[in-house]
Amino acid sequence: MPLRTPVLLPLVAALALAACQRNASEPTASSAAPAKAPASAEQPAAITAAPSAFAFDEADIASLRARMEKGDISSHALTQAYLDRIAAIDDAGPRLNAVIELNPNALKEADALDAERKAGTLRGPLHGIPVLLKDNIDATPMVNSAGSLALANHRPKTDAFLVKRLRENGAVILGKTNLSEWANFRSSRSTSGWSGRGGQTKNPYALDRNPCGSSSGTGTAIAANLAAVGIGTETDGSIVCPAAVAGLVGLKPTVGLVSRSGIIPISHSQDTAGPMTRTVADAAVMLAAITGKDDADAATKNSVGRALFDYTASLKTDGLKGARIGVVRKLMGYQPDVDAAMEKAIASMKSAGAEVVDVEIPTLGEWDEPELEVLLYEFKADLESYLAASGAPVKTLAELIEFNKNNAAAEMPYFAQEQFEKAQAKGPLSDAAYIEARTKARRLAGPEGIDAALKANKLDALVAPSMSPAWLTDPVNGDHFTGAGYGAAAVAGTPSISVPMGDSHGLPLGITFMGPAWSEPRLIELAYSFEQATKARKAPKFLPTITPQGEMAKAAK
Repeated sequence: MPLRTPVLLPLVAALALAACQRNASEPTASSAAPAKAPASAEQPAAITAAPSAFAFDEADIASLRARMEKGDISSHALTQAYLDRIAAIDDAGPRLNAVIELNPNALKEADALDAERKAGTLRGPLHGIPVLLKDNIDATPMVNSAGSLALANHRPKTDAFLVKRLRENGAVILGKTNLSEWANFRSSRSTSGWSGRGGQTKNPYALDRNPCGSSSGTGTAIAANLAAVGIGTETDGSIVCPAAVAGLVGLKPTVGLVSRSGIIPISHSQDTAGPMTRTVADAAVMLAAITGKDDADAATKNSVGRALFDYTASLKTDGLKGARIGVVRKLMGYQPDVDAAMEKAIASMKSAGAEVVDVEIPTLGEWDEPELEVLLYEFKADLESYLAASGAPVKTLAELIEFNKNNAAAEMPYFAQEQFEKAQAKGPLSDAAYIEARTKARRLAGPEGIDAALKANKLDALVAPSMSPAWLTDPVNGDHFTGAGYGAAAVAGTPSISVPMGDSHGLPLGITFMGPAWSEPRLIELAYSFEQATKARKAPKFLPTITPQGEMAKAAK
């Protein structure tokens, strides 16, 4: 789950992205098979034909809601259409391998919501809208596995708090999406988008390109219109990066705005869930639906009085007018197409009335080492707490390490579990080393980092490239990307939102807006204004793509 600034790229590859390595041989699940079978071992060299037109291609929440209100469609019909789309696009055709499991009750849930609508009852703006969830979020009656075969039979008895909120707001839970196994915290040389249970998720713009992670399946699925909207989770980049390389909007909230209870964790200091959508407006609706104080997550008490339950008031086309935006130039210079897109984005913001200045984050990259120390300590403690509370078949990190050793052919065909082993060697959270690292990481990224840059320059937000274009998936060498612009907000626990800003030879590029804690309304305002001014998102066309030699995909015309 963690993804870092380009200051320490090897560590970034270890933490930041997802885990995506199974290309030559699919592991055989011994204890249980997923509800959706893993993809075949071979990556398709090319897509030879485009799938037939989809009736709800690029449809947003507002348009779907309007059609249901008019009686043009039902939630049942919409849910069935997405189920058919998944069968045609994810299971066959391009074989994106984004959805790991379907909710067997999805159509029944849709029918119940249709009946409520007919009776004059509406739960909220998501009433009847199908949603996909990352497979580290508890949602009955499905498995929650973090992509691991060790949890292939783990069916939590209750929903995560955010899933309860989604259902209270009328969402249909369509299914679960694949992810980088254990949110990419198992190895320092993993490849994003791979899990032992789910196989390798692919990038819908070019099948031999990586989907980033760890919310890989959600990114690919929503980009390919396999559901209306989705939920990802992030520790450091795991919403922002896959959203960027899939041409999506990815919103990483302030830590504490969205409950983490019922989510398989890495770090209580940095973990959060957030929306992954095709538009900023949909992200605003989704964010409101999942916020709320949860007694099971102490961090959410800080959201009281700060959380909003309608972020759509921030959807202003003139949101950039009069804004003061800081460009973090040191997070540029890694890829020429990204730099060119950033210059166009800067020009667009100026044309929309913003004042744009170059700024520096004084402590850029200095938090990397203490951040890793915090994550290693918290992963062991937080994971074991989740496993015990959820009734998982394994209870400790040591048991997981042993499981992976005993099932190495299936779980470790390309990369090992050195991050697990480092975390296992850590002591309790009362250790002085942990307390010092946590204080240092948060201080360097927050008060002395992103907050200092915002205050010194009197800024509404900072901007930086979200990520490089999607790179070739390489199960042997692992992830190899250039640049990552969101690390400060991730470590500081402050919000960020990635929005499409252009492309590199048909591969999407994103720009990330970062602000102080609880600034989601202002960031949504800025992001929406930018989105409306640029209209940069291009849907994947499923045109013939990569040759067996892995040449660059043809740009979408």
